[in-house]
Amino acid sequence: MGDPWTAVPGAAERARSVLSTAWSCSVTADGGREELVGAHTVTDDGRVVLQLPEDSALLAAALCAPRGEPSAVLEFADVAPVPVRNRIRARLWIAGWFTSEDGGLALRPTRVVLRRPAGAELVGLDEFTAAAPDPLAGAEAHLLTHLADAHPDAVERLTRLVEPDSLHGAVRVRPLAVDRHGLTLRIERVRAHGDVRLPFHAPADTVAQLTERMHVLLGQAAATGCPRALQRHRADGDR
Repeated sequence: MGDPWTAVPGAAERARSVLSTAWSCSVTADGGREELVGAHTVTDDGRVVLQLPEDSALLAAALCAPRGEPSAVLEFADVAPVPVRNRIRARLWIAGWFTSEDGGLALRPTRVVLRRPAGAELVGLDEFTAAAPDPLAGAEAHLLTHLADAHPDAVERLTRLVEPDSLHGAVRVRPLAVDRHGLTLRIERVRAHGDVRLPFHAPADTVAQLTERMHVLLGQAAATGCPRALQRHRADGDR
C-alpha cells in the first residue's frame, strides 16, 4: 500500500481552491461594500490583489486611511458548474489589511473562514498560506459539465455505488463536485436533496489520472447489481 491519504480535501486546501477559481468577490471596507468581477488575482501565499477603477470607494479609503491600511473583508462564493438545487457549495471569507502592491490593493489575511454544508470552520493562517489549490480545481467546471451533459448514463450507473437508502425518493442525480480525492453526487428528491461522495482508490493529480479513477468507479459499479430506477415524476411546484 502507498502512503496514507485523506478522502476529503482539508479546509485550507478547499479554501485555496475556492479562491483560485472564483471569478467575482464582494468587498466590505470602511462601511462600504462593492461587488467586483474579474478584478482580483491571487499570489502563491494566498494574498488577494485587487485592481480597482480610479473612482472606486475602496481605493479612496485605502489612500486616505491612516497608514494606508484599512481593514476589509472579502467574500467569495463557490458555485457548482452543473445546474442543481442550491448551487452554492461553499463560501469563503477573508479578513485582513489592505496594502499597496503591483498597482493595486493587496489584502494580507488575518482571519480566514470557510463555510461548507457541514458548517463554518476557521482556517489557520499558516495552513492557508502553505496550502495549494486542488490540482483539478481549474478543470473541474469543464469536467463536471462534460460528465453531466455527455455522459448522463455514466452518472446513473454510478448510483449503483450509492446505498439504497440514500436513493430513496430520488428524482435526479447530478455530479456536484470533483477533486483529487473523489466525486460528489447531488441526489435530488421531490422537495429535498442530499449529497453522496464516491472516493477514489488513490488521489488523482492530473486529468489523465482522474480519467483512470473514474473508469475504476464505473468498473466497480458494473460489478454490482442493477441500479435503482429513479422516480421520474415531479410534484407540482418542484424545480
